[in-house]
Amino acid sequence: MRAIGVFNRDGGTFKATDMDVFAARAREIFAAHGHDLDTRVVDSKSLMAELQRAAGEAELLVAGGGDGTISAAAGIAYKYGIPLGVVPAGTMNLFARSLGLPLKLEDALEALASGETVDIDIATANGRPFVHQFSVGIHPKLVKLRSSLTYKGRIGKMLASCRAALGVVARPPNFTADIATVRGRERRRTAGISISNNPFDEGHLPRADALDRGVLGVYIMKPLDTWGLVKLAFGLARGKWKSLPEVI
Repeated sequence: MRAIGVFNRDGGTFKATDMDVFAARAREIFAAHGHDLDTRVVDSKSLMAELQRAAGEAELLVAGGGDGTISAAAGIAYKYGIPLGVVPAGTMNLFARSLGLPLKLEDALEALASGETVDIDIATANGRPFVHQFSVGIHPKLVKLRSSLTYKGRIGKMLASCRAALGVVARPPNFTADIATVRGRERRRTAGISISNNPFDEGHLPRADALDRGVLGVYIMKPLDTWGLVKLAFGLARGKWKSLPEVI
Protein backbone atom coordinates (compact mmCIF):
# COMPACT_ATOMS: atom_id res chain seq x y z
CA MET A 1 0.00 0.00 0.00
CA ARG A 2 1.24 3.47 -0.91
CA ALA A 3 1.18 5.41 2.38
CA ILE A 4 2.28 8.95 3.13
CA GLY A 5 2.99 10.05 6.68
CA VAL A 6 2.67 13.73 7.52
CA PHE A 7 4.10 14.49 10.97
CA ASN A 8 3.62 17.83 12.70
CA ARG A 9 6.92 18.58 14.43
CA ASP A 10 5.10 21.15 16.59
CA GLY A 11 2.87 18.42 18.11
CA GLY A 12 3.33 17.80 21.85
CA THR A 13 5.48 14.64 21.90
CA PHE A 14 7.22 15.45 18.63
CA LYS A 15 8.67 18.66 20.08
CA ALA A 16 11.09 16.52 22.10
CA THR A 17 11.61 13.86 19.40
CA ASP A 18 14.41 13.52 16.87
CA MET A 19 12.10 13.61 13.88
CA ASP A 20 14.67 12.29 11.39
CA VAL A 21 15.17 9.19 13.53
CA PHE A 22 11.43 8.79 14.06
CA ALA A 23 10.64 9.11 10.34
CA ALA A 24 13.32 6.54 9.48
CA ARG A 25 11.92 4.12 12.08
CA ALA A 26 8.40 4.62 10.73
CA ARG A 27 9.57 3.71 7.22
CA GLU A 28 11.31 0.59 8.56
CA ILE A 29 8.20 -0.60 10.41
CA PHE A 30 5.92 -0.11 7.42
CA ALA A 31 8.43 -1.77 5.08
CA ALA A 32 8.58 -4.80 7.39
CA HIS A 33 4.85 -5.23 6.81
CA GLY A 34 5.10 -4.81 3.05
CA HIS A 35 4.09 -1.15 2.76
CA ASP A 36 5.82 1.82 1.16
CA LEU A 37 5.74 4.82 3.52
CA ASP A 38 6.84 8.26 2.38
CA THR A 39 7.42 10.50 5.42
CA ARG A 40 7.07 14.27 5.45
CA VAL A 41 7.92 16.25 8.59
CA VAL A 42 6.38 19.73 8.62
CA ASP A 43 5.63 22.57 11.01
CA SER A 44 2.14 23.80 11.92
CA LYS A 45 2.17 26.50 9.23
CA SER A 46 2.81 23.99 6.44
CA LEU A 47 0.59 21.24 7.85
CA MET A 48 -2.68 21.82 5.96
CA ALA A 49 -1.02 22.26 2.57
CA GLU A 50 1.06 19.10 3.04
CA LEU A 51 -1.94 17.06 4.22
CA GLN A 52 -3.86 18.16 1.10
CA ARG A 53 -0.94 17.29 -1.16
CA ALA A 54 -0.37 13.90 0.50
CA ALA A 55 -4.07 12.95 0.35
CA GLY A 56 -4.05 13.50 -3.39
CA GLU A 57 -1.14 11.09 -3.84
CA ALA A 58 -1.59 8.36 -1.22
CA GLU A 59 -3.72 5.25 -0.73
CA LEU A 60 -3.34 5.73 3.04
CA LEU A 61 -2.78 9.01 4.86
CA VAL A 62 -0.87 8.66 8.13
CA ALA A 63 -0.99 11.74 10.35
CA GLY A 64 1.07 12.37 13.47
CA GLY A 65 0.45 15.12 16.00
CA GLY A 66 -2.09 16.29 18.56
CA ASP A 67 -5.86 16.18 18.38
CA GLY A 68 -5.94 19.34 16.24
CA THR A 69 -3.61 17.78 13.66
CA ILE A 70 -5.58 14.55 13.61
CA SER A 71 -8.90 16.35 13.26
CA ALA A 72 -7.59 18.32 10.27
CA ALA A 73 -6.18 15.17 8.69
CA ALA A 74 -9.45 13.29 9.22
CA GLY A 75 -11.41 16.00 7.42
CA ILE A 76 -9.02 15.86 4.47
CA ALA A 77 -8.96 12.05 4.33
CA TYR A 78 -12.79 12.11 4.41
CA LYS A 79 -12.84 14.59 1.53
CA TYR A 80 -10.50 12.45 -0.58
CA GLY A 81 -12.14 9.14 0.39
CA ILE A 82 -8.96 7.47 1.70
CA PRO A 83 -8.28 5.81 5.06
CA LEU A 84 -6.46 7.62 7.85
CA GLY A 85 -3.82 6.22 10.17
CA VAL A 86 -3.38 8.05 13.48
CA VAL A 87 -0.03 8.49 15.25
CA PRO A 88 -0.83 9.95 18.71
CA ALA A 89 1.75 12.62 19.47
CA GLY A 90 -0.34 15.16 21.36
CA THR A 91 -1.07 15.89 25.00
CA MET A 92 -4.44 14.14 25.41
CA ASN A 93 -4.76 12.05 22.22
CA LEU A 94 -8.49 11.68 22.82
CA PHE A 95 -9.37 10.41 19.35
CA ALA A 96 -6.55 7.86 19.43
CA ARG A 97 -7.79 6.66 22.84
CA SER A 98 -11.28 6.22 21.44
CA LEU A 99 -9.81 4.14 18.62
CA GLY A 100 -7.99 1.96 21.15
CA LEU A 101 -4.58 2.77 19.67
CA PRO A 102 -1.38 2.31 21.69
CA LEU A 103 -0.13 5.68 22.92
CA LYS A 104 3.58 4.87 22.59
CA LEU A 105 4.74 6.10 19.20
CA GLU A 106 6.52 2.95 18.03
CA ASP A 107 3.70 0.71 19.24
CA ALA A 108 1.21 2.89 17.36
CA LEU A 109 3.27 2.58 14.16
CA GLU A 110 3.33 -1.23 14.54
CA ALA A 111 -0.44 -1.28 15.06
CA LEU A 112 -1.03 0.83 11.94
CA ALA A 113 1.36 -1.12 9.73
CA SER A 114 -0.09 -4.49 10.73
CA GLY A 115 -3.73 -3.47 11.14
CA GLU A 116 -6.84 -3.52 8.99
CA THR A 117 -9.00 -0.59 7.92
CA VAL A 118 -12.37 -0.22 9.62
CA ASP A 119 -15.24 2.21 9.11
CA ILE A 120 -16.08 4.71 11.86
CA ASP A 121 -18.48 7.64 12.06
CA ILE A 122 -17.58 11.20 11.20
CA ALA A 123 -19.72 14.24 12.01
CA THR A 124 -19.86 17.78 10.69
CA ALA A 125 -20.48 21.20 12.22
CA ASN A 126 -21.15 24.11 9.87
CA GLY A 127 -19.93 21.91 7.05
CA ARG A 128 -16.60 21.08 8.73
CA PRO A 129 -15.93 17.44 9.72
CA PHE A 130 -14.95 16.54 13.27
CA VAL A 131 -14.03 13.17 14.73
CA HIS A 132 -14.03 13.92 18.46
CA GLN A 133 -16.20 16.84 19.53
CA PHE A 134 -17.50 20.26 18.54
CA SER A 135 -17.99 22.76 21.37
CA VAL A 136 -19.22 26.28 22.06
CA GLY A 137 -18.92 28.16 25.33
CA ILE A 138 -16.55 27.05 28.11
CA HIS A 139 -14.26 24.70 26.17
CA PRO A 140 -13.46 27.03 23.23
CA LYS A 141 -12.89 29.88 25.69
CA LEU A 142 -10.43 27.71 27.61
CA VAL A 143 -8.59 26.76 24.42
CA LYS A 144 -8.48 30.38 23.23
CA LEU A 145 -7.05 31.59 26.54
CA ARG A 146 -4.47 28.79 26.57
CA SER A 147 -3.44 29.60 22.99
CA SER A 148 -2.68 33.17 24.04
CA LEU A 149 -0.08 31.90 26.53
CA THR A 150 3.50 30.92 25.75
CA TYR A 151 4.54 27.38 26.69
CA LYS A 152 6.89 24.60 25.65
CA GLY A 153 6.32 20.87 25.83
CA ARG A 154 3.63 18.72 27.45
CA ILE A 155 4.16 20.01 31.02
CA GLY A 156 4.13 23.62 29.85
CA LYS A 157 0.88 23.02 28.00
CA MET A 158 -0.70 21.52 31.12
CA LEU A 159 0.37 24.51 33.22
CA ALA A 160 -0.97 26.87 30.56
CA SER A 161 -4.27 24.96 30.67
CA CYS A 162 -4.44 25.51 34.44
CA ARG A 163 -3.81 29.24 34.02
CA ALA A 164 -6.48 29.41 31.30
CA ALA A 165 -8.91 27.52 33.54
CA LEU A 166 -8.50 30.18 36.23
CA GLY A 167 -9.42 32.80 33.65
CA VAL A 168 -12.57 30.89 32.69
CA VAL A 169 -13.52 30.39 36.36
CA ALA A 170 -13.31 34.13 36.95
CA ARG A 171 -15.71 34.88 34.08
CA PRO A 172 -17.63 31.79 32.91
CA PRO A 173 -19.57 32.29 29.66
CA ASN A 174 -23.37 32.07 29.74
CA PHE A 175 -25.56 32.42 26.66
CA THR A 176 -28.90 31.36 25.15
CA ALA A 177 -29.12 28.58 22.56
CA ASP A 178 -31.90 26.95 20.57
CA ILE A 179 -31.58 23.16 20.70
CA ALA A 180 -33.37 21.20 17.95
CA THR A 181 -33.42 17.40 18.14
CA VAL A 182 -35.85 14.61 17.22
CA ARG A 183 -37.60 15.41 20.51
CA GLY A 184 -38.39 18.92 19.34
CA ARG A 185 -36.98 22.42 19.81
CA GLU A 186 -36.20 24.11 23.11
CA ARG A 187 -34.43 27.26 24.21
CA ARG A 188 -31.93 27.03 27.05
CA ARG A 189 -29.52 29.23 28.94
CA THR A 190 -26.20 27.44 29.00
CA ALA A 191 -22.52 27.85 29.86
CA GLY A 192 -21.43 25.50 27.12
CA ILE A 193 -22.53 22.85 24.65
CA SER A 194 -20.48 19.92 23.37
CA ILE A 195 -21.50 17.62 20.55
CA SER A 196 -19.45 14.42 20.45
CA ASN A 197 -18.86 11.87 17.73
CA ASN A 198 -20.69 9.06 19.55
CA PRO A 199 -21.58 9.43 23.24
CA PHE A 200 -18.78 9.81 25.75
CA ASP A 201 -18.39 7.15 28.39
CA GLU A 202 -17.98 7.96 32.08
CA GLY A 203 -14.40 8.61 33.13
CA HIS A 204 -11.73 11.23 33.68
CA LEU A 205 -11.28 11.85 29.95
CA PRO A 206 -14.09 12.77 27.53
CA ARG A 207 -13.84 9.94 25.03
CA ALA A 208 -16.08 7.36 23.41
CA ASP A 209 -15.40 3.65 23.76
CA ALA A 210 -16.92 3.05 20.31
CA LEU A 211 -17.02 5.28 17.23
CA ASP A 212 -19.42 3.32 15.03
CA ARG A 213 -22.73 3.53 16.91
CA GLY A 214 -24.13 6.09 14.48
CA VAL A 215 -25.28 8.59 17.12
CA LEU A 216 -24.11 11.90 18.55
CA GLY A 217 -23.63 12.78 22.20
CA VAL A 218 -25.19 16.13 23.17
CA TYR A 219 -23.99 17.68 26.44
CA ILE A 220 -25.46 20.94 27.70
CA MET A 221 -24.12 22.69 30.79
CA LYS A 222 -26.49 24.72 32.88
CA PRO A 223 -25.63 28.41 33.45
CA LEU A 224 -22.70 28.53 35.85
CA ASP A 225 -21.29 31.05 38.27
CA THR A 226 -17.73 30.77 39.55
CA TRP A 227 -18.64 28.33 42.32
CA GLY A 228 -20.68 26.18 39.93
CA LEU A 229 -17.73 25.99 37.57
CA VAL A 230 -15.44 24.95 40.44
CA LYS A 231 -17.86 22.12 41.31
CA LEU A 232 -17.89 21.07 37.67
CA ALA A 233 -14.08 20.98 37.64
CA PHE A 234 -14.05 18.72 40.72
CA GLY A 235 -16.60 16.45 39.04
CA LEU A 236 -14.37 16.21 35.99
CA ALA A 237 -11.36 15.41 38.18
CA ARG A 238 -13.31 12.58 39.86
CA GLY A 239 -14.48 11.18 36.52
CA LYS A 240 -18.13 11.62 37.53
CA TRP A 241 -19.03 14.56 35.30
CA LYS A 242 -21.95 12.82 33.52
CA SER A 243 -23.84 12.41 36.80
CA LEU A 244 -23.52 16.06 37.82
CA PRO A 245 -26.78 18.05 37.96
CA GLU A 246 -25.05 20.85 36.04
CA VAL A 247 -24.72 18.61 32.96
CA ILE A 248 -27.66 17.63 30.77
